[in-house]
Amino acid sequence: MDGLINWFENLAGSFADAVYMTLINNDQYNLLLQGLVKSLTLTFFAALIGIALGLLLAIAKLQDVNNLTGNPFVVWLRKMVTGFANGYISVIRGTPAVVQMLVIYFILYLRILNNIPLFAGMSDVAIASIAFGINSSAYVAEVIRAGIMAVDKGQTEAGRSLGLSGRQTMQYIVIPQAVKNVLPALGNEFIVLLKETSVAGYIGIADLTKAAQSIGSVTYNYIVPLLCAAYVYFLMTTVLSTGMGMLERRLRKSD
Repeated sequence: MDGLINWFENLAGSFADAVYMTLINNDQYNLLLQGLVKSLTLTFFAALIGIALGLLLAIAKLQDVNNLTGNPFVVWLRKMVTGFANGYISVIRGTPAVVQMLVIYFILYLRILNNIPLFAGMSDVAIASIAFGINSSAYVAEVIRAGIMAVDKGQTEAGRSLGLSGRQTMQYIVIPQAVKNVLPALGNEFIVLLKETSVAGYIGIADLTKAAQSIGSVTYNYIVPLLCAAYVYFLMTTVLSTGMGMLERRLRKSD
């Protein structure tokens, strides 16, 4: 037993020395801190884009295109919007996030948008945020759609009977109730999005994972920086999961 304890003590001491030599001795930990900031920035803006686009896509998918009446052009336009939403969600959910990011960066941006003065010079972080936001929006759309459909139809009928328009009923009655239903799933999507940003290094962004790889390439020790990066991701996801759990318990108290 004493031999096992000594072995663990020696292992812990060796790892502590490796951490000091790899991260602290030459201030390499600053790269991890900078990468952490970029990862959080990517996640935050991608989540905003994903929620905004996802809400629009969910509303478009919820239209009953088979029973539309009125102006033929408006009916045709609404059917086209719903068809686009269905196709968009199918394509985005059916392809990997890293491939989408590479297509958006190397094809859409570098070959097309970069030649337009309005979009020229966009930062890599902004482009990656848009790419991850587009990917997230397809999943958020399905989450929001399911949450809206979970709201009793009587709520919509009550809103219309009070003289509210379809848009007002959705805005003031249905969506506020749906938010409570979808909040846990949106929290999980945010956690998944945080981990998905670890592939941002494919387009040269020094996020947390890329920073760990850079430190390893300089110090010839990949174990310490990669383990530290993994631990930081674990801490962030644990904090987010705990926060979402507390929020869910608070929402349940209001039922």
